[in-house]
Amino acid sequence: MPFCYILECADGTLYTGWTTDLDRRLKAHNAGRGAAYTRLRRPVRLVYSESLPDRSAAQKRELAIKRWPREKKIALVRDNEQ
Repeated sequence: MPFCYILECADGTLYTGWTTDLDRRLKAHNAGRGAAYTRLRRPVRLVYSESLPDRSAAQKRELAIKRWPREKKIALVRDNEQ
Protein backbone atom coordinates (compact mmCIF):
# COMPACT_ATOMS: atom_id res chain seq x y z
CA MET A 1 0.00 0.00 0.00
CA PRO A 2 1.46 3.38 -0.98
CA PHE A 3 1.91 6.20 1.51
CA CYS A 4 2.45 9.93 1.30
CA TYR A 5 4.53 11.25 4.19
CA ILE A 6 6.08 14.35 5.71
CA LEU A 7 9.39 14.32 7.54
CA GLU A 8 10.76 16.96 9.88
CA CYS A 9 14.48 17.39 9.31
CA ALA A 10 17.06 18.21 11.98
CA ASP A 11 17.14 21.83 10.79
CA GLY A 12 13.37 22.16 11.21
CA THR A 13 12.51 22.04 7.52
CA LEU A 14 9.85 19.70 6.14
CA TYR A 15 10.27 17.09 3.41
CA THR A 16 7.36 15.44 1.60
CA GLY A 17 7.60 12.13 -0.23
CA TRP A 18 5.81 8.90 -1.08
CA THR A 19 6.70 5.23 -0.70
CA THR A 20 5.27 1.72 -0.62
CA ASP A 21 7.23 0.82 2.53
CA LEU A 22 7.20 3.61 5.10
CA ASP A 23 9.51 1.95 7.66
CA ARG A 24 12.14 1.05 5.05
CA ARG A 25 12.02 4.54 3.55
CA LEU A 26 12.41 6.28 6.91
CA LYS A 27 15.43 4.10 7.69
CA ALA A 28 16.90 4.93 4.27
CA HIS A 29 16.48 8.67 4.86
CA ASN A 30 18.21 8.43 8.24
CA ALA A 31 21.01 6.28 6.83
CA GLY A 32 21.78 8.88 4.16
CA ARG A 33 20.36 6.78 1.33
CA GLY A 34 17.16 8.79 0.97
CA ALA A 35 16.64 11.98 -0.98
CA ALA A 36 19.56 14.35 -1.44
CA TYR A 37 17.58 16.97 0.48
CA THR A 38 17.38 14.86 3.64
CA ARG A 39 20.91 13.51 3.35
CA LEU A 40 22.35 16.78 4.66
CA ARG A 41 19.59 17.36 7.21
CA ARG A 42 19.65 14.19 9.31
CA PRO A 43 18.25 12.88 11.48
CA VAL A 44 14.72 13.10 10.16
CA ARG A 45 11.53 12.27 11.99
CA LEU A 46 8.22 11.11 10.56
CA VAL A 47 5.54 13.65 11.47
CA TYR A 48 2.73 12.70 9.07
CA SER A 49 1.68 9.82 6.84
CA GLU A 50 -1.43 8.72 5.03
CA SER A 51 -2.15 5.57 3.07
CA LEU A 52 -3.52 5.90 -0.44
CA PRO A 53 -5.18 3.40 -2.78
CA ASP A 54 -2.41 3.26 -5.40
CA ARG A 55 0.96 4.64 -6.49
CA SER A 56 -0.58 7.27 -8.75
CA ALA A 57 -2.73 8.65 -5.94
CA ALA A 58 0.30 8.78 -3.61
CA GLN A 59 2.37 10.66 -6.19
CA LYS A 60 -0.44 13.14 -6.85
CA ARG A 61 -0.92 13.73 -3.11
CA GLU A 62 2.83 14.25 -2.65
CA LEU A 63 2.89 16.82 -5.44
CA ALA A 64 -0.14 18.64 -4.04
CA ILE A 65 1.37 18.84 -0.54
CA LYS A 66 4.75 19.98 -1.91
CA ARG A 67 3.01 22.96 -3.50
CA TRP A 68 1.47 24.05 -0.20
CA PRO A 69 3.04 26.78 1.94
CA ARG A 70 4.83 25.64 5.09
CA GLU A 71 2.01 26.87 7.34
CA LYS A 72 -0.53 24.62 5.62
CA LYS A 73 1.78 21.60 5.96
CA ILE A 74 2.24 22.33 9.66
CA ALA A 75 -1.54 22.54 10.08
CA LEU A 76 -1.91 19.13 8.39
CA VAL A 77 0.66 17.64 10.76
CA ARG A 78 -0.96 19.27 13.77
CA ASP A 79 -4.46 18.09 12.80
CA ASN A 80 -3.12 14.56 12.36
CA GLU A 81 -1.64 14.50 15.89
CA GLN A 82 -5.03 14.98 17.56
